[in-house]
Amino acid sequence: MIDSQLRTSGVVGDDVIRRMGEVAREDFVPASVKGVAYVDRAIPLGDGKFLAAPLVHGKMLQEAAPKPHESAIVVDGGSGYLAELLRPLVASLKVLTPQEALEAGRGKKADLLIIDGAAEHIPDALAKRLADNGRIVTGIVRDGVTHLAQGRKLAGTIALQPIAEIGIPRLPQFDEPKGWRF
Repeated sequence: MIDSQLRTSGVVGDDVIRRMGEVAREDFVPASVKGVAYVDRAIPLGDGKFLAAPLVHGKMLQEAAPKPHESAIVVDGGSGYLAELLRPLVASLKVLTPQEALEAGRGKKADLLIIDGAAEHIPDALAKRLADNGRIVTGIVRDGVTHLAQGRKLAGTIALQPIAEIGIPRLPQFDEPKGWRF
């Protein structure tokens, strides 16, 4: 995985490579799919949960560039793998389900927010959990195509810049409400 999927796709950060070598992906999937835990595709885990492809997590961590003094939030896609990769790289980590991310939060705001999935929009309740000038790394959906994106929260608003098209499982909880628009 490290030599054939990550390094060949530009994921070369020392901390990212080290953590992805230390954390066994097969520990985060059901027994029935342990044999394919390292395949370069998302693995469905049931109930709408998933383990994204290794390249997705590698690129997310590399773009996030976590620092040891930072607080972070991970919105988990259902496997817990991305949170485990990030945990020793930051001072504190809060893990939320997509449903919890839709609810108002209290306490200290995070310096870094990583969403383990693709969203059509970032819910206001989740955006409020990120400190001003905080960083965000997420998947976004534009015209039905998923992209890796990074951004910052400035003056209370999150601005995202797509980085690359990449297959990231969608988080339906973060879909835009359906309706007419002009």
